[in-house]
Amino acid sequence: MIGSFRNFAKTKFAGILVFIMIIPFVFWGMGSMFSSGNTNSIVKINESNVSTEEFIDYLNNSGIPQKTIRENLNNNIIEELLSGLVSTKILDLEIREYDLIISKEILLKMIKKNKNFLDDQGNFQRLKYEKFLLENNQSAPQFELRLKNRELQKNLFSFVGAGTISPKFLVKKLYEEENKKLEIDFINLDKFYKKKGDFTDNDLEKFLEENKENLKVDYLDFEYSIINPKNLIGVDEFNQSFFDKIDQIEIDISNEVPFNSIVSNLNLKSTKVKDFLFSSDKNEVEKKIFELKGTDFDIFELGDDYVLYKIQKNESREPDITNSQTKEEILDLIFQKNKFDYNTNLIEKIKNNEFNDNEFIQMGQQNIKTAKLNSIRDNKKFDINAVKILYSLPINSFTLINDEKENIYLAKVKDYQVELIDNNNEIIDYTNKQNSNLKNNMLKSYDLYLNSRYNVTLNQKTIERVKNFFQ
Repeated sequence: MIGSFRNFAKTKFAGILVFIMIIPFVFWGMGSMFSSGNTNSIVKINESNVSTEEFIDYLNNSGIPQKTIRENLNNNIIEELLSGLVSTKILDLEIREYDLIISKEILLKMIKKNKNFLDDQGNFQRLKYEKFLLENNQSAPQFELRLKNRELQKNLFSFVGAGTISPKFLVKKLYEEENKKLEIDFINLDKFYKKKGDFTDNDLEKFLEENKENLKVDYLDFEYSIINPKNLIGVDEFNQSFFDKIDQIEIDISNEVPFNSIVSNLNLKSTKVKDFLFSSDKNEVEKKIFELKGTDFDIFELGDDYVLYKIQKNESREPDITNSQTKEEILDLIFQKNKFDYNTNLIEKIKNNEFNDNEFIQMGQQNIKTAKLNSIRDNKKFDINAVKILYSLPINSFTLINDEKENIYLAKVKDYQVELIDNNNEIIDYTNKQNSNLKNNMLKSYDLYLNSRYNVTLNQKTIERVKNFFQ
């Protein structure tokens, strides 16, 4: 719950010390667990072992709080983080295989050319460099090692994809595909959807019965207190005294000190809310508490304030359709479902070749419109992703597309006109673009090659021990 202002106030001076202390503390807590034999290896990549210490170091450097890891153990966060480390180790092995290096001189030049460390005249300022390290809790060797590793990885990918030169016919084909003039006919499907006012009470009741469990809504009873320097310490300044008291509140929460006791001890005012039902017109504090309902007692930062809250009751109930707002929301759900079902059925007909020109003309009658698209980047009328779909289809194809306002259209690709490439700048641009496409394809193949080249074996028992540490 430490906000950005608080980070600025505190970590500048304590960050390096905290960083130095974290790793020994974690090793101390886990050292006896991984002290001998294969238990010290969490994963094996071919003949190379990755130690538990390396993984813990990787976790510490990831910047992910232990609380976040603890709360996501069942969501395979440990496995995902371990996968990231394995990927990094495999790239390191490949870098060694190809003898890729970066000298200290090159690394120094990269740092001295980094715009974050330059003054207005473009000169390197060591003070800016040191300030950057301090604010990011890094030492110079740590930063330089990360920079070196990133640059080595870039060099590896450049090495793998080097020499990709596209033949002229592929450049020409790419240009023609993206710049042809496309003519389409389209029908706005809005008039084919059932309107909200056409749904009866029977439709509403049937929908509620079929979706009874999914439509239940949460009602909360809770208390909260808004905290700022003025009502906590009597001044308007975010100083160390204020943050110390916030720290103490967090400690009290973890020690299960009652909400009322904390508020009373600090002479704070609190607000009680009963049967809170989320809606967009509620105040921001109460909406935020509703969003955090998975944790019933906590403190969070909102704007220039901190908010301490305690949820007394969280009850799921069937929607009350006598409430006009709730009824309107249910009707909107029914409308959207009806719209979705109509679109799905139409797409299925198109997919199964059960939709033809006669049906298109019959549906459109006098409402068929025509549009011309100048290129695959022409999104004046339709959403850019819809335009890309249209450009991927042959003539006389049907599809559903949308615009930026989420209107849905039935469209037919009617005709296209090929544009020839004759501009030198465009030739260069599309040559580079096609080269990039080829390079990306090569890197995908390289990824498959790595999967076949490296055998990764996980030590599941060690992974479970790591998880147990966070529980």
